[in-house]
Amino acid sequence: MEAGNLSKFLKNGAIWGFIVIELIFFSVAGEFMSLSDKAFMDVDNMLLLLKQSAPIGIIAMGMTIIMVNGNIDLSVGAIFALSAVILLDSLTWTVFAGLGDWVIPVSWALALLTGVGLGAINGFIVWKTGVDAFIVTLGSMLGFRGLVFMYNGETPTSSLNWTLVDFAEAQFLGLHTATWFLAIVTLVMWYLMTRTVHGRNAYAIGDNRDAAVNAGIKVGPHMLINFMIIGFLAALSAVVFYSESGSVNPNDGQLYELWVITAVVLGGTKLTGGAGSIVSTLGGVLAIQLLRKGLGHIGADTSTVNLVIGLILIAVLFLDRQLNTKGKEELKL
Repeated sequence: MEAGNLSKFLKNGAIWGFIVIELIFFSVAGEFMSLSDKAFMDVDNMLLLLKQSAPIGIIAMGMTIIMVNGNIDLSVGAIFALSAVILLDSLTWTVFAGLGDWVIPVSWALALLTGVGLGAINGFIVWKTGVDAFIVTLGSMLGFRGLVFMYNGETPTSSLNWTLVDFAEAQFLGLHTATWFLAIVTLVMWYLMTRTVHGRNAYAIGDNRDAAVNAGIKVGPHMLINFMIIGFLAALSAVVFYSESGSVNPNDGQLYELWVITAVVLGGTKLTGGAGSIVSTLGGVLAIQLLRKGLGHIGADTSTVNLVIGLILIAVLFLDRQLNTKGKEELKL
């Protein structure tokens, strides 16, 4: 198989083969090493895995278009936390006291607008200053996290609305509410990336920004929209998760950016931009969640899980460098 075809296969198909290997391995290993009597591939276990994949998965769909664009967003964890604080705190604001359960959509809207606004700040700075998105979002990660602590100090923000909890815990056709949100976001982002001019422009800009400018693509506004999209999805992830839990700590969402980026890269999206797939990103999310759940199933601790996923990520990046024509040249030291 030629290098180009092999690279394409690894990016689009290998992640699903890896998932199959994970399922087989943990099912067999679990028979001998698990402390639980329940089989790893038990239906309830798999449905719970899909639900647990939703918070990272929803954000990963937005990160895919950002990375295809040739950018990155390190502030998603902080946006996630700040949106959650706005969601739960606004449920108890006296100005909304007479709304009853109608406060729920109002609080959802405020949380989502928070995410869109913070994403717009990132995108506008990247657009107007020309500073690399890594630097901009590294700064906003610290700044937005500071806003979380300024809002409520070290104290968790809590508000349990039972109507909201019932909605979040509901199941339809056997799937949890969070799983349905992940499925819908995946479908919408797949359509955006494969069936719209905006999606095609994302690949063009990530592949060659200068050529995209010469072709008449308005790169700055395009990137601004994408940062608003990932801000919206980070907030939506918080809405889905905290509608059920009802309590957010100031440090919640830390390291989410690393888990999200890992999932997107495992799905075959290039760090340098120009290539990536929403469907493969979903595979990357599921692969990570399977690793975390599977290693826990056979008794591994958190440090072992992180070590294994880190090694796999390094291996994937190495293969990408070796098999992609843009990554074949050795660094000139």
